[in-house]
Amino acid sequence: MATELVLGGARSGKSRYAESVAQASEKPITYIATATAGDEEMAERIERHRQDRPCAWTVIEEPTALAQAIIDSSTPDNCLLVDCLTLWLTNCLFNQDLSIDWQHQKAELLDALNKVEGDVVLVSNEVGQGIVPMGQMSRRFVDESGWLHQAIAKQVDRVTFVTAGIPQYLKGA
Repeated sequence: MATELVLGGARSGKSRYAESVAQASEKPITYIATATAGDEEMAERIERHRQDRPCAWTVIEEPTALAQAIIDSSTPDNCLLVDCLTLWLTNCLFNQDLSIDWQHQKAELLDALNKVEGDVVLVSNEVGQGIVPMGQMSRRFVDESGWLHQAIAKQVDRVTFVTAGIPQYLKGA
């Protein structure tokens, strides 16, 4: 079993890299998508991603209950590809259903990562390298994503940062 966190900025090549890692596992791939179509442009992006994915991949669309999707989908013989953690964070923090407890969701994810039986590749946007954003919710989002990345990085075997399509290995080999 191997776990990897793949970080990068927008259009950095992180998803393409993560897909190549999943394919290199030579295991059946279960793709867990967290995006939701809040507007027409996002709906078009989601549709392009659907069309670009290999037909052999199992796809699960889960915007908030990520830990449960990971537990339900993990087997010793498969590779889970989760794209993307920052979209999941957005869904949890800004969901109209105020019953979502972000700290509970985060704890469940960290626990699920300790229980997975197969390979897992997690994709996320690195958003903490810019200026401190204006607005309380924007600052909370940056803070929470940074803390999430730090907690996951402690647990996973490998952390990779992708810039301009070039992977830089921060942890693991």
